Amino acid sequence: MKKLILSNLVHRPMRTLISVVAIAVEVTLILLIVGLSLGILNDNKERTKGTGADILVRPPGSSFISALGGSPVPVKIADVLRKLLHVAAVAPVAAQTSSGGSIEVIYGIDLPSFEALRPFRYIEGGPFQGPDDAIVDDFFAASKKIHVGDQLDILNHNFRVAGIVENGHGARKFIPMATMQTLTGSEGKASIFYVRADDSKNADLIVDEIKKVPGMEKYSVMSMREWLSLMSPDNIPGFSTFIRVVVGIAVIIGFIVIFQAMYTAVMERTREIGILKSMGASKLYIVNVIVGETVVLAIGGIICGILFSMAARGGILAKFPTLRVEMTTTWVFYATIIALIGAILGGIYPAFKAARKDPIDALAYE
Repeated sequence: MKKLILSNLVHRPMRTLISVVAIAVEVTLILLIVGLSLGILNDNKERTKGTGADILVRPPGSSFISALGGSPVPVKIADVLRKLLHVAAVAPVAAQTSSGGSIEVIYGIDLPSFEALRPFRYIEGGPFQGPDDAIVDDFFAASKKIHVGDQLDILNHNFRVAGIVENGHGARKFIPMATMQTLTGSEGKASIFYVRADDSKNADLIVDEIKKVPGMEKYSVMSMREWLSLMSPDNIPGFSTFIRVVVGIAVIIGFIVIFQAMYTAVMERTREIGILKSMGASKLYIVNVIVGETVVLAIGGIICGILFSMAARGGILAKFPTLRVEMTTTWVFYATIIALIGAILGGIYPAFKAARKDPIDALAYE
């Protein structure tokens, strides 16, 4: 049977190649889109965690997943927070979402208070020297081939790159807070307050204290640990639905291609099937031959799809260093199972159609 399966596939190389490529596209679609989605989500988590803060304080009505934009609350709230017990440092940030070229969040920071959370590690250059200076992380600098002293357009304003720092401090671009407030017309305002505790074990105590401060009852306050636990695919509205849609489309692609390939193959091999049945081949044998061909095509497509995905991942990282593509073992396994099931489903009907053929009619078929 194995020789028969392989000879049938080799006999029609173009159809076999198209089927394998189609399944490879299915696997690649799943791995790359899911990988990009998870990569962006987890990269955001890691960069926010990398600020060194233990508590996040946001304006009233803020969602834990909302993109930072605008500066809606007084920056003086930082002084109130600094007076609380167990608070070691508070860094107000005036953040703005920019969609110029790509969607990104730019931080307007007070450098001394921001570095009190976790100091920058300068790879090149140093701190701000003036209101029109900017600091960028090494991923962004590598992607744009930027060096200290280069000019950079941020929020339609020209900045000089003063320093390049190690990535993982919340944003990829940083400008002086006063400059950000002027550019966005929000003088004296901030978007979020990062709070560092004297001991991370005291984070929950500080959260309770902040909520007891008059006027801050409605602020969105949570520990970094709580925020990180909420930033998962299941808690992001629409994220799981998006993944299911992508997987569904991929399954449909695999199903249709395999169904078409195997159905056509059965029609073309009507006489061959008749010969096999006249020689004593059972219905189960015929089904196993067709399904066997389907499985071989699926396995070939899955292997190619994984290789395509790895190559595409390398290309994406080389072209866009700021993007993360996570190809986890779990999702490689899921993609394999999904592609295999979709292919088998596509081959089942043609297999049973072949098994039901009458050998006399099949032999008379021209």
